[in-house]
Amino acid sequence: MADSKSRTIILDKIKKSLQTTTNRPFDNITQNTQIYQPQNEDLDILFAEQFTKMQGQFNYCTSEQDAAENIAQLCNSKNWQAIFIGNPQIQNILSKIPSQHFTNNLATSNVSVTFCESLIARTGSMILSSKSSDGRTTSVYAPAHICIAYTDQLMYDIKDGIQHLQQKYSNNNIPGMITLATGPSRTADIEKTLVTGVHGPKEVYCFLIERNW
Repeated sequence: MADSKSRTIILDKIKKSLQTTTNRPFDNITQNTQIYQPQNEDLDILFAEQFTKMQGQFNYCTSEQDAAENIAQLCNSKNWQAIFIGNPQIQNILSKIPSQHFTNNLATSNVSVTFCESLIARTGSMILSSKSSDGRTTSVYAPAHICIAYTDQLMYDIKDGIQHLQQKYSNNNIPGMITLATGPSRTADIEKTLVTGVHGPKEVYCFLIERNW
């Protein structure tokens, strides 16, 4: 009985609070305020530095063919026999890899290969979204994830990446899921011990392809 009364009091307080508007304490702050000042070094160098700091493995490629050769070499060195690709364009790029190494079953794959929406240089992150033909789970389900990106997808900060999404899809068509992936999956929930690969890929690779158009 006492619990029911307490619950009613709390709910009444919440309703009253929701009905009362509160003035903004900092009206002079705008969304255009630059919090992080861009560094002088190139975005590709900054991204590579931050990405590798977060245990990602970075590879700069001069062309799609260069990327395909490097990815094939990586797959051979890792002995990955089940490569999952959900995007037809990526399948064309990696067409020289023997077809028997590809799989349609993400659940049993060794590695997945995807594109991304953009790369965030300041944090070494990849922005992924549900609008991509790669799907929602492709980048997080397999034990390893390879992201193929292009130099014109490099952005300095997360804010720039979000603005890019707004321009690309328009505000009325923003993807239902936007993911910011920074290096391999890791958690320290259990006894404060850092463990990788619990909630996503244990290995993350980025192949950045030079493109100037």
